[in-house]
Amino acid sequence: MCGIAGTYRWPDGKIVTDRLTETLAHRGPDGAGRYGHPAGDGEVQLGHRRLSIIDLSETGAQPMVSGGLALTYNGELYNAPELRAELQAAGVRFRGTSDTEVLLEAWRRWGTDCLPRLRGMFAFGVFDERTGELVLVRDQLGIKPLFLLRRGAGLAFASELKALAGATGGSLEVDHAALVASLLYYWVPDSRCAFREAEKLPPGSWLKCRPDGSIERGRFWNLKDVATEGRERALAGEQPDLAAVVEESTRRHLLSDVPVATFLSGGLDSSYLTALAARHQPGISAYTIGFRAEDARFEAMPDDLRYARQVAERFGVDLHEIEIAPNVLDLLPQMTYHLDEPIGDPAAINTFLICTAAREAGVKVMLSGMGADELFAGYRKHLANLLALRYQRVPRPLRRGVSAAVDRLPVATSRRGLRSVRFAKRFLSFADLPEETAFRRSYTMYDQDELLALIDPDLAATVDDVLTEHADVYADNELDDFVNRMCLGDARMFLPGLNLTYTDRSSMAASTEVRVPYVDVEVVRAAFAVPGDRKIVGRQGKAVLKEAATSILPREIVYRPKGLFSAPLRAWMSRDLAPLVREVVNDGELVRSGFLRREALKRMVAEDAAGQQDFSKHLWHVLTLEYWYRDATSGSGQSTRQTA
Repeated sequence: MCGIAGTYRWPDGKIVTDRLTETLAHRGPDGAGRYGHPAGDGEVQLGHRRLSIIDLSETGAQPMVSGGLALTYNGELYNAPELRAELQAAGVRFRGTSDTEVLLEAWRRWGTDCLPRLRGMFAFGVFDERTGELVLVRDQLGIKPLFLLRRGAGLAFASELKALAGATGGSLEVDHAALVASLLYYWVPDSRCAFREAEKLPPGSWLKCRPDGSIERGRFWNLKDVATEGRERALAGEQPDLAAVVEESTRRHLLSDVPVATFLSGGLDSSYLTALAARHQPGISAYTIGFRAEDARFEAMPDDLRYARQVAERFGVDLHEIEIAPNVLDLLPQMTYHLDEPIGDPAAINTFLICTAAREAGVKVMLSGMGADELFAGYRKHLANLLALRYQRVPRPLRRGVSAAVDRLPVATSRRGLRSVRFAKRFLSFADLPEETAFRRSYTMYDQDELLALIDPDLAATVDDVLTEHADVYADNELDDFVNRMCLGDARMFLPGLNLTYTDRSSMAASTEVRVPYVDVEVVRAAFAVPGDRKIVGRQGKAVLKEAATSILPREIVYRPKGLFSAPLRAWMSRDLAPLVREVVNDGELVRSGFLRREALKRMVAEDAAGQQDFSKHLWHVLTLEYWYRDATSGSGQSTRQTA
């Protein structure tokens, strides 16, 4: 796991690449390297920051150059041992034991044909001295990031957007369409980028730069096709052995020359992985987090810690409990910087704090349960959307009465949040809507009218574009199964756009690698071969995964109420962050620039303070967006007003 960067036919490429690479130092504190070579009428420069995980010796150093190929690579290949054996049988002689060298030799032998065979998480750039071509690649599911920027015949790339922004001397313009999307979702979708010129290489794709300035793009893996194949397998009666698939993935993800630990929240996903990991690596460490008792009470957060302790005791896991009372005023700008784009999910703070504690204890690698909810329909929104279909059969007058009654209920008292009321209000905000609109509304921050009331009226057409993009992505499949359509939509947008993004940035900010065994190509294939009616059974989400987990976990853990990997936002907003909210609403850059409307924000603050609505998540995201916008537009010559 590392940070990669480079330039191709870019002015002052060596200086720029060194600057890009230095910005990524937190991703790889164990070593640095750079490679340069002529490319057409310019040059290529590849940079690398190393976090040593496999083959800690110099034979694993990068950029790795051998036989006319140069590689800068970020990631892990979990099937590297099998690929190595196949290449050795074909006569390849290896100098070291790194997966980097396996990737380099696989590329030499098979070129882009090697890509569908790779099982892992990766983003890399490989340069061929013979042809002068540079190829950039990103893994199948978008676990690892790769940003790129094209100007004229030149190209620059990096693992993080902040590196590209800094390397261009602050000349990048904010893309307000991306900010509108961020307000809607509380993250920036993978198809968009917060700066106009920059882009994210799509998951499962490659881009080739040629010395004549031409660009070629290709795709080697498509999630939509995998979902279609899974449907055909299900129709043919072929059901995967999910317990075996998840255990095999977990075992592969333990491949490391340094200690590996796990996240252990006490929920199903992390408990299942931790139990499986302990089976293959007895005495493995695990980390869990808790908040101040008064904050947890106010937020009505479930007591996850007792479940984490139960799992740790049962499987001989060395559990590290981290109780935090974070200085949120300091953490907010710090996390905004590291997250690269405006992302409003406070779970990024949890990941950062856990990874920081693990790193201080000498742990470089963590396993996370990320992805199981998206693939196996484990979120409340999945069940809620199914229930909405039934709710729509209730006579309309009765529905109107229910809605009016719930609307009058408070979401909090002065001492305690009322979670059931919050859920009811959330459900009724989408329960009457058509399928795609309801699904989108079940996890977005605003409906169309609310969003239009919040932002500059000139951006109305941009709101339409953002909503249409979601509808197009959701409809782009051949599935006839509502649950799997939701899972596919999540795996294409929610997972890479939010969860994998904040996991990568917040863990790498602490110089720690997080691996995600559920987000594995074989687990994904198995997931879409499971019909939706086996994922949600009755009111049980993730039913098929729970069934698999009972082979190792006690039923009390498997069938416990769903926990939340989140933070006590309402408590923070009412105490620690209240003065900052007032400042941003009254005199923030977003308000002064005209992007956000002051009166709409004031109404939101007032309704939240009165306990009538829960806007804590919305206001937290406004704060993250404000801090990001300040950094993006202050003293850098960037446009402070650029519509889509």
